[in-house]
Amino acid sequence: MQLERTATLILDDGSVFQGLSFGYEKPVAGEVVFNTAMTGYPESLTDPSYSGQIMVLTYPLIGNYGVPPRTFEPNGLSTFLESEKIHVEAMVVSDYSHEYSHWNGVESLSDWLKDEKIPGLYGVDTREITKLLREKGSMKGKIVLDDPKEIEFCDPNAVNQVARVSCREVITYGAGEGKKRVVLLDCGVKQNIIRSLLKRNLTVIRVPWDYDFNELTYDGLFLTNGPGDPDTCDAAVQNIRKALPGDKPICGICMGNQLLGKAGGAKIYKLKYGHRSHNQPVRMVGTNQCFITSQNHGYAVDNSTLGDEWEPLFINMNDGTNEGIRHKTKPFFSTQFHPEACSGPTDTDFIFDKFAEML
Repeated sequence: MQLERTATLILDDGSVFQGLSFGYEKPVAGEVVFNTAMTGYPESLTDPSYSGQIMVLTYPLIGNYGVPPRTFEPNGLSTFLESEKIHVEAMVVSDYSHEYSHWNGVESLSDWLKDEKIPGLYGVDTREITKLLREKGSMKGKIVLDDPKEIEFCDPNAVNQVARVSCREVITYGAGEGKKRVVLLDCGVKQNIIRSLLKRNLTVIRVPWDYDFNELTYDGLFLTNGPGDPDTCDAAVQNIRKALPGDKPICGICMGNQLLGKAGGAKIYKLKYGHRSHNQPVRMVGTNQCFITSQNHGYAVDNSTLGDEWEPLFINMNDGTNEGIRHKTKPFFSTQFHPEACSGPTDTDFIFDKFAEML
């Protein structure tokens, strides 16, 4: 049996967690966040919203179903994953399963991490780490192999993470097939969002985060999820603001909710430790209807700063934070959660139907 190398997670409050390395061996630094989902690590690892972050999984056993094939459809979208590559800086788990078994598993999680040069750490108390993060908030951290000083702490939110993960050129999906044309502002899109739009017979024009889409001919605007601080995305906010005097439908998800809120004049603030899980309960404002949602974000819209023309659409039942906004008279709305994810399992898939009906 191969001998495993010792590795250490160090938080910027001085906390130290020593474990064993799996995956690629190198020192890394980033923002340490926790995810409470029981399944879905291949999707989480390839979610661009995790760019710059060290992901701690609270579920104790990880790796037991391996990873699916890294195959792509003729339209360029990944068959089973959320993007073309892993976006986390590293992952931290309690117990890593060296053996895997699944009908769609083709390789181990460790081998995948090695292929993409992403470190993994196991054999640490991830629930203790989570308790620290809940008490003190998300922290800067680093994983080191030999010398604690071999890499410095860094704050990934200090740079524009969206620019790192957005597409570089305009890409069209379903060209000539969809009845309506939707511009998708790519801030770090999960590919199941594109799949969800294509299923509704829409042509999707995917554009970079800072692209002035107002010059294009389109029927609706879709604002995607993405990583980091929305305050670093002023170019996107300015372009969205140009579209608000019009009446073409606008829908946003996650980062898209925050950017739409900023374009409408609202303020954004950083949550203490964010929402990253498959089990966040939200309520539709004005009703007693609740949904179980999948989420991955560290920032939120400040409801008290919404302008007179806007109102909250959903509220988080755990902490009362904003989970979506809507315009009172125009077809503009957004959600902070991910309706394309299968956590409920498909409780909020109607969001895409609602947007398609507006076009």
